[in-house]
Amino acid sequence: MAPTAIFLPPATAREQQKVVVAVPTKGSALAIGSPATAEDGSYQSLISSLEETRQVERHMVDRLLDGAATLTPSSFSSVHVALSPLEYEALAPRMSSLLSQVLSGLEPLGTLHILHLASSLPNLPSELTLAGFNILSTSISVEGAIIAQKPAHSTGTKTAVPLRRKIDADRKASKKALWTLSAPATPSINPEDLLTDADRQRPELCEPVNRNAPRRKKACKGCTCGLAELEAEELAQSNVVLLDGSEGGKTMEVSQSEKDRLIAAAASAPKATSSCGNCYLGDAFRCSGCPYRGLPAFQPGEKVEVDFSMDDI
Repeated sequence: MAPTAIFLPPATAREQQKVVVAVPTKGSALAIGSPATAEDGSYQSLISSLEETRQVERHMVDRLLDGAATLTPSSFSSVHVALSPLEYEALAPRMSSLLSQVLSGLEPLGTLHILHLASSLPNLPSELTLAGFNILSTSISVEGAIIAQKPAHSTGTKTAVPLRRKIDADRKASKKALWTLSAPATPSINPEDLLTDADRQRPELCEPVNRNAPRRKKACKGCTCGLAELEAEELAQSNVVLLDGSEGGKTMEVSQSEKDRLIAAAASAPKATSSCGNCYLGDAFRCSGCPYRGLPAFQPGEKVEVDFSMDDI
């Protein structure tokens, strides 16, 4: 059979200028609707607009909430929710459950578009934030829509953790040698050799007392250094100043033995007949109006006669 030639007319200049523009395809999308939006046609129009650039999967919101349908994790680049305003208000108690399912089905950096919102849901942005979304639109737009995005690394994402490899014995020994406090070449030192004879002597708890040295402390209980005896001797040799408690009274310095005698005399004089009981002790113990003022001390119980002429003395 002889070959047949086919004549093709040359293309016009306008046809040569035509360029076919390819529509870029996007990741798969999920459209969530309800019987109310399916009845008024808004759900079908949403699906039609999405199918122009991507594959669309369809689900009803009641099936997702009841567990009749589940979403494949990280399988959608965008999720579009189209419900009526009344359905959004009825869905408010279960909104967190729906948002958690949508977050699981979205890819990292995937977007959530909630459409046909009413102004009666002011807490929706905070619920999106608590669910783990990043709010792209700060508030509900005039068209009644809000857009949120899944973070790049969402909480609960599974990641592979490399297991720790076992270290061989030689490497482990070399690491241990780096942190050794004493090197094998360092000679050991006996700590007992560092002590002198003075260090080995037992310290004296109480040194012998020195009479000429200044003292800064008192004798302790059970003193064995002689300080207690020295203090007792000094106390016996010291003098005591007796004060007259009356106005303009005098002072009298007596020895410790005289003080002890006066105290003993006061204790053994139950029959003293003075008003205050101190007339026989001397002027240091007599009242300002005592008739015995100026007289020496007398023995307790001794009868002392005072003439009326003593007022002239």
